[in-house]
Amino acid sequence: MKVTTPNLIRAAGLSTVITGTLFATILPIQPPDVFVSVNTSAFITLTSIKTVMSIFGLLGITGLYARQLEKTGWLGLAGYLLLTIYFALQMSFSFIEPTILPLLTGIAPAFVESTLAMRNGVAGSMNLGALKTVYSLASILFLFGLLLFGIATFRARILPRWAGALLALSAPLAGILFALLPQQLDPLTAIPTGVALVWLGFALFFERRESTPEPVAVKISPMSSHTGAD
Repeated sequence: MKVTTPNLIRAAGLSTVITGTLFATILPIQPPDVFVSVNTSAFITLTSIKTVMSIFGLLGITGLYARQLEKTGWLGLAGYLLLTIYFALQMSFSFIEPTILPLLTGIAPAFVESTLAMRNGVAGSMNLGALKTVYSLASILFLFGLLLFGIATFRARILPRWAGALLALSAPLAGILFALLPQQLDPLTAIPTGVALVWLGFALFFERRESTPEPVAVKISPMSSHTGAD
């Protein structure tokens, strides 16, 4: 495939679709965050997929922002930066979960249990210091990033406006559902965000862009430089 701007934009749209699909499906089916789950194949597989999701998320959100760059202004830039920071942090945490935590279950069970408790927003038996602070900060960055980027997308009028509105509303909606739903249903709060990302990704992938015609070289005959007086 030839590397062109339209092809890169389409690839970013596909990355966004993958991110939204994984975000809406992986979180609801992930195993419970308990010590006995760490060495199971389901835990290792799904947390590894979350790492892949974050990589595609970085690519996808960059494509969405690049497509609307001239229309989203500072609001879009702020949302883009918050979301990219979130995906970068989430990728780091997701990489640790399947590769490091299973190795520590026998020698540092307190650290493993506290890390899993951190994901549920509760205190573990070990003080994780800055790690817990950064993890909590990542969630805040994500919610504000969704809100700002969704509003910027809605105002830009380039991609579907209601997809941008859903992306913006998914942030406060997730907070409301998190407070109202039982803990076992908390992963369902990811569905509105996932649907919005899939919607935007398909719009970016199938968007029709007019191709700019290449300039045609005009060959000038040497005789045309002579005037009628010659």
